[in-house]
Amino acid sequence: MAAFANQQLHYHHRTDLFGRLRNPGAKLRSGPTRVRMSLQENAPSLAVVGVTGAVGQEFLSVLADRDFPYSSIKMLASKRSAGQRISFQDKNYLVEELTTESFNGVDIALFSAGGSISKEFGPLAVDRGTIVVDNSSAFRMQDGVPLVVPEVNPEAMDGIKAGKGKGALIANPNCSTIICLMAVTPLHRHSKVVRMVVSTYQAASGAGAAAMRELELQTHEVLEGKQPTCKIFQRQYAFNLFSHNSSVLPNGYNEEEMKLVKETRKIWNDSNVKVTATCVRVPVMRAHAESVNLQFEKPLDEDTARDILKTAPGLVVIDDRVSNNFPTPLEVSKKDDVAVGRIRQDVSLEGNYGLDIFICGDQIRKGAALNAVQIAEMLL
Repeated sequence: MAAFANQQLHYHHRTDLFGRLRNPGAKLRSGPTRVRMSLQENAPSLAVVGVTGAVGQEFLSVLADRDFPYSSIKMLASKRSAGQRISFQDKNYLVEELTTESFNGVDIALFSAGGSISKEFGPLAVDRGTIVVDNSSAFRMQDGVPLVVPEVNPEAMDGIKAGKGKGALIANPNCSTIICLMAVTPLHRHSKVVRMVVSTYQAASGAGAAAMRELELQTHEVLEGKQPTCKIFQRQYAFNLFSHNSSVLPNGYNEEEMKLVKETRKIWNDSNVKVTATCVRVPVMRAHAESVNLQFEKPLDEDTARDILKTAPGLVVIDDRVSNNFPTPLEVSKKDDVAVGRIRQDVSLEGNYGLDIFICGDQIRKGAALNAVQIAEMLL
């Protein structure tokens, strides 16, 4: 995620390769096959807010990869970034400063510029008839705002469509929630999860492009015997790990952990499901990993669970016990699918009422940009 100053950015359609799959027979599924449409007169008009950030850049990449149809697109960012130029699908665009007038004539706006920007400009965009898909936490728990993972709860968006001149807010869940529920929901539908314990191993990308750059810089500095530069997290990140850097609440949980708790309940529309989480920042560049323990209302054996997960959309099973090969953050980096493995019965529970699984997913891709674009596709 290089800095944008004094450079042009280029986004074109690209083939998404998973690299070497370590579990024979496992195939990474790309997005749905689409006829190349992209720029066309009768398609919705788009805006990307925060286009110069890590997720903003990925928005453009995903839009191109999935041939998302659009009649026009605005590149919007802060005053500091305005004036830069972006090349997107062989056309040159000027990055415009985000203002109250930015959404005139915009059908769909993808936001990833932080909660304060979303709170200020999201409702203004809706008032102008724009459907806002927001990647921040600003509106996730607000009543009446759908919190959506398309493979999990598409029904939450019923009645919201582009082109009707009626604005709406749709919230993108937190990255760790999306990645978790992509694998857990198919099992929940079969046997109903009554309790979920999640431990996350979260990458630098979750803290933005600056954190990714600092991890790279610190790695070089530590290997060269230098004092590491610690501006983003105020501590050494390279060759280290620490409790997630979000604020710690009076109950002892940090904000990231409580997002998993609250968002899971809202997405599943189940206020009774018991969820607890421990979130940790690890020195990985851009993909999260999660260890998840599940307790079910109805028995579920590991073989049935594996079969369920193999047919679930957006998932790939990597579960090779013989070779000790399971999902890794590196394998899923820059990929659309979430990987799941280490599928095993919980030996602390009798009667096949518990499972342990291990999940990896790209935090910028499915954990943010891809999920938002999939939501936008549902608006067409």
